[in-house]
Amino acid sequence: MALAAALLCVSALAACTTADADDEAGTEGKPPKSAATLTIEAKGAQRWDPSQPIVIKADDGRLTNVDVRSRDGKRVIGKVSDSGKVWRSTDQLLTYDTTYKLQARAVDAAGLAIKQSGRFHTVKPKNRVYTDVSPFGGAVVGVGMPIIISFSAPVPNRAAAERQLNVDTSPQTVGSWYWVSDQMVRWRPKEYWKSGTDVVVTSKLAGVDLGDGTWGDDDDRVNFSVGQRLISTVDIANHRMVVEQNGSVVRRIPVTTGKAGWDTRNGIKVIISKDRNVVMDAATLDVDAGDPEYYRLDVEYAMRLTWSGEYVHAAPWSVSSQGDDNVSHGCTGMSTANATWFYNLSKPGDIVQYVGGTRGMEPWNGYTDWTMSWSDWKQGSALS
Repeated sequence: MALAAALLCVSALAACTTADADDEAGTEGKPPKSAATLTIEAKGAQRWDPSQPIVIKADDGRLTNVDVRSRDGKRVIGKVSDSGKVWRSTDQLLTYDTTYKLQARAVDAAGLAIKQSGRFHTVKPKNRVYTDVSPFGGAVVGVGMPIIISFSAPVPNRAAAERQLNVDTSPQTVGSWYWVSDQMVRWRPKEYWKSGTDVVVTSKLAGVDLGDGTWGDDDDRVNFSVGQRLISTVDIANHRMVVEQNGSVVRRIPVTTGKAGWDTRNGIKVIISKDRNVVMDAATLDVDAGDPEYYRLDVEYAMRLTWSGEYVHAAPWSVSSQGDDNVSHGCTGMSTANATWFYNLSKPGDIVQYVGGTRGMEPWNGYTDWTMSWSDWKQGSALS
């Protein structure tokens, strides 16, 4: 019981060393030497991997005390084996760029003791990487929503990072990661999500060597679920939007899309966000206030589809053209009544696909994950 109370802490990795015995008075001449030996892998290490356990071993003896702690006194928790010969740290992660001091004591069968002490220092990262996961925890999303993990700094070793990422789904869903850049990786299913799917995303990068002096410094866990299937199709040439809910058409809406020179993009888009009110200013598109195409509008019931500024929204000023002509600057406009209905029905992640146009989608101008074939998408994994 004394051993269990004493054996609590440790951390490190380096050269293995055998300690000297305690000076204990013998009956004659030199003091007797303990037959036990101690091995501490971490002792003397200057760049100890903080994710690795600290292991202390006693040969020809049993451990009676182990103490490992940082300079500020914080102990490293550990556990001794049933045999009393091995102590292993159980802390999840040591602190970066920190010196730890350690002490260990063991006795042989005759009760003669041996001690060893030392210190080690954990690695000092050049960069520490944190993650941000989308969608946020508890969200209910549409069937087209991708999972997006953003990194606070570039990741040199994408494969090392991807091995620490996991998507757990119920029911089981086939999907894959795709690296957009060294600071962003995305996951999407092979096909649209099934309504009712529960998703748990985990990122376990804390203490992971990501290459070139870059180390992970946090773990994330996010859960979300997939709501009802809402897929809308906008026919640019015929100025109509057909809304399907759970496979059934629930409304056909007259719309107007982008006029010549401001053409609405063709392809599969995903609702990024919803805004009850938003100010749309052509200055964000580098259109000067004196230009005939300049506009500044207070818009209601706006659902964003691209980062460049395409929305589905209420456009009471163009009702006379809706269903007959394309007069917008790229957005999809409809009556306030129809926009209110669609806004209340929609959620981020819902699909709005556009047909009948001539202008294509730019990569990553919005949630454009579905514009890529499944075979091409899988090639974007660092583990493919």
